[in-house]
Amino acid sequence: MRVLLITDWLPGVGGAERYITGVRDGLRAAGDEVRLLTSSVGTAGDGSADYRAFGSESIAAKLVLQIVNPFAMAAVRGALRDFRPDVVFVNMYEHQLSPAVLGRLRGVPTVLTVTDYKGICPISSKLLPSGRLCHERAGVVCWRSGCVSLPHWLRDQPRYALIRSGRRHVRRVLACSRWVQRELAFNGVEAEHLTLPVPAPGPDFRRVPAAQPMFVFCGRLDHTKGVPMLLHAFARLRSAVPTALLRIVGEGPQRELLERLVQGLGLRDIVTFRGWVPPSEVEHELADAWALVTPSLWAEPLGLVALEAIVRGIPVIASAAGGLGEIVEHGASGLLFPNGDEAGLALQLAAVASGRAFPTHALSDAVVRRTAETHSPERHIERLRRIFMMLAASPAASRSAPSPALPT
Repeated sequence: MRVLLITDWLPGVGGAERYITGVRDGLRAAGDEVRLLTSSVGTAGDGSADYRAFGSESIAAKLVLQIVNPFAMAAVRGALRDFRPDVVFVNMYEHQLSPAVLGRLRGVPTVLTVTDYKGICPISSKLLPSGRLCHERAGVVCWRSGCVSLPHWLRDQPRYALIRSGRRHVRRVLACSRWVQRELAFNGVEAEHLTLPVPAPGPDFRRVPAAQPMFVFCGRLDHTKGVPMLLHAFARLRSAVPTALLRIVGEGPQRELLERLVQGLGLRDIVTFRGWVPPSEVEHELADAWALVTPSLWAEPLGLVALEAIVRGIPVIASAAGGLGEIVEHGASGLLFPNGDEAGLALQLAAVASGRAFPTHALSDAVVRRTAETHSPERHIERLRRIFMMLAASPAASRSAPSPALPT
């Protein structure tokens, strides 16, 4: 089977990029011929992309390219002519490749997987300026609530018209969590939930909890991730548990702000910034943690790093709304608190640091095994291939017949 993967591949390797890499490797291991088409903005699959389309982080360029990127349309046309795929698997396209690429896929069996909110939210986060979660359907409310300016909202009208039109050419839409599935349904998009995979621990991974309370944050340092709130909660914790430590792994636009905040809160001796680390080394940053902390303000669509921690036996302290609330079982694989609740986060940090919760600093084998089985890469690839083969074998029937529900 010939499968063409299409994704923006944004700067920095995040969960979406790691997911596409895993899908490509898994399909190839199953005997499929797979090619990758990306924009040129990021690393283009660390240089391994077979087709690249020009993209730009320039605001002026994105004003046009995010509506119609002619370079992406040409790249898709060339890939279809050259590769003649049986199925096309699309992940992100709204940021760089533009919704116009979906029109180019008309007549080709296409599966769209949704791992973020960009297709239904102009700022991608479903997070209001007040910090509250947005529960409105996208529209003029996006301007009236202050999420976007009037020029931004007007510019987006043709863009989102093309997104809606382009989705009509997609045979199946897959959501990374039931939360995202519900958000899509609320915005008029029918999707199926397909659990995403998480890689097993590497052969040299060794779980050795630190001698004193060690907490780790791992992710992009932007406002949606709630790291300033985590630092304030840690300042509260310090008075009760002065030996507690925090390691921050990742880079992003808030790095300098966070460093100043650490200094202002008097936390320089207990908070360490590790910066960006390669995906293959993330598990080593987690090896000594008493808990991974994911204090997101927004409703994370899923939270792959939380899954990675759980399958390595590490408890997770997470905000409850979004995909994190689905994958973290309160009291079994971690602790949950309301999004944006600093006091609630501080209480959960104290519960772990004092040993009241997870006194062994590890999860039970049963929880680890259950999570690993549910999110098995082999199981995920098997399900994807079943969908692909069904569409490739009978594209006309797939257009007219309702999609069977996926097992989760």
